[in-house]
Amino acid sequence: MSEKIRARGNSGFVSQLRRAAESIPANIAEGSCRGSDLDFAKFIQVALASSSELDSHLQYAVDTGLISNAIFNEQKPELLEVRRMLIGLLKRLDPSRFKPPPA
Repeated sequence: MSEKIRARGNSGFVSQLRRAAESIPANIAEGSCRGSDLDFAKFIQVALASSSELDSHLQYAVDTGLISNAIFNEQKPELLEVRRMLIGLLKRLDPSRFKPPPA
């Protein structure tokens, strides 16, 4: 998707967008090799944060006309699905982070 953004004047932004996208699977892979579920959960949180960063970059790209609404609308559901999966995995690894608030 980043290849659709014109390169001239946007190389820094494209680099940030790509790094955020690449960080998600990289943190999942690194965390999966850790010794405990709690350590893995920390890396899943980093991956989740990177997905939020990517979401912000995509919103900026559409708001500034760097990508079309059609491209944004194509990518957004995929990103939301990745985030749902990360949250589900995080809940399984560290359920204490998702306790309901006291009544």
